[in-house]
Amino acid sequence: MRKLIVVALTLLASVSAQAQLTAARNSEIAYGHHHINTTDVLAQQRFWVEGLGGRLSTFGSGNREVIVFPNVLVLFSERAPEGGSRGTAVNHVGFETTDIHSTVSRLREMGYEMISRQELPSVYEVDAQGIASRPGGNTIAFVLGPDQTKVELIENTEIPQPIQLHHIHWSGMENEAMRDWYVDVFGALPGSRIGQPAADLPGVNLTFAPTRDPVVPTRGHSLDHVGFEVRNLEQFCRQLEARGISLDRGYTEVASLGIAIAFLTDPWGTYIELTEGLVGVE
Repeated sequence: MRKLIVVALTLLASVSAQAQLTAARNSEIAYGHHHINTTDVLAQQRFWVEGLGGRLSTFGSGNREVIVFPNVLVLFSERAPEGGSRGTAVNHVGFETTDIHSTVSRLREMGYEMISRQELPSVYEVDAQGIASRPGGNTIAFVLGPDQTKVELIENTEIPQPIQLHHIHWSGMENEAMRDWYVDVFGALPGSRIGQPAADLPGVNLTFAPTRDPVVPTRGHSLDHVGFEVRNLEQFCRQLEARGISLDRGYTEVASLGIAIAFLTDPWGTYIELTEGLVGVE
């Protein structure tokens, strides 16, 4: 345990200077946060901080706890999840790491399950540690965190910090239509990634995998909702409603957190929070 704490503190020291929503600072819309349902916040914090290298911080007058990574925050609600992220509209979230071997070794030593072989086609070679590769492709791995939350790791030795947000990976029977909706509603730049429809927003890639099996809504599961940080959120909410897009919760100012929020659900069941003010979290 002492070795893990030392490793985590080393990661925190190297990440802390850049671990914030830097991509959102000069953007109208950028990715903001992952929101996790859990009955064991400490277990989740151990995974995201000691395991992946995030930094525990607080914000607002109530000192709301948050895990900070470059370009994404991780927030928690103390609520029993109905299930994990697999099988929902958002299958997993992905991070880039400069050293996938040490990251995977640390996660395995902490007792987390590497599920790379289960998640990848046979074209990938998966070693005994759960690290996968294929000719001309990235070196990747999948880990199952607390509450069956699936996370992908991608090695990229050229990023300026040990770990950072890379992508959100949806799963659906209408993956091209899903991509087009996020392009239309959030102004994401359309493209493709790993042969799948994709789109880019500042600091994140949105990838939409095809599936023959129906998926269930994210709300109530371990990855309850995804969050986008929006400048001029009140105006953006009015624009959504003028286009006939219903909000589950309209524009609301949360004084205790120093932010404004709103909620909606995409046509395929992804619960989405819109925020303004999380960009100030340090």
